[in-house]
Amino acid sequence: MRGDERVQGEMFSCVTLEQRVPQDHPLREIRKLTDAVLVSLNEDFDALYSASGRPSIAPEYVLRALLLQAFYSVRSERQLVEQLNYNLLFRWFVGLGMDDAVWNHAVFSKNRDRLLTSDVAQRFFAEVNVLAKRFMSDEHFTVDGTLIQAWASQKSFRPKDGSDDGDGTNFRGQKRSNETHQSTTDPEARLYKKSYGKESKLAYLGHALVENRNGLIAAAMATQADGHAERDAALLMLDERQKNSSRRITCSFRNYLA
Repeated sequence: MRGDERVQGEMFSCVTLEQRVPQDHPLREIRKLTDAVLVSLNEDFDALYSASGRPSIAPEYVLRALLLQAFYSVRSERQLVEQLNYNLLFRWFVGLGMDDAVWNHAVFSKNRDRLLTSDVAQRFFAEVNVLAKRFMSDEHFTVDGTLIQAWASQKSFRPKDGSDDGDGTNFRGQKRSNETHQSTTDPEARLYKKSYGKESKLAYLGHALVENRNGLIAAAMATQADGHAERDAALLMLDERQKNSSRRITCSFRNYLA
């Protein structure tokens, strides 16, 4: 017998977000790990905010949401807020209730600046490393960098002296470089290509130090894009690693030796 399609939804639900998330979902273990780290940063969070005034969006919410943005490659804060509105898994991970309102996307920009300026993001990463220490080797590491494309178009790359009165869309035949040009949208982005024959893009470089026993990231940083950034970042991360180790570290690069 064919069932009828429901036209009217229920006004009330007795199912919780906790019940909606499968017990074997990988985000459950990540949520436990994240919560433990956030508890250890409680005093750091207190120091970032005034004791008076209107309550802010909890920084724990913001950090959990930014983790989801990385895990699921959500391209913008606007799209992340959209997901938080209707995605029950996202709501559960962040800590929002079924009926809780989601904040404006601008909250991410304001709080990211606050968290990065105070190095809370780096401390968060360091605390995660402490929890994973028993899985991490200090014997053999790999360092690699990758392009992070800036949220800026090629037509925003204009002469620094303001000599170009056009709209920037037709730059064929023009000689453009980071010395003479700059993006009006993202001034810190640099025109860069990863290798010969590849298209130049406005970008940054992201660098990761990976221990090779289990493939866990031991350190990470972002820099402006240039031909020396990968080697400089590798030496900085390894030097920081050396402070906590009695081992002598030998570094090698493809076509380089340091």
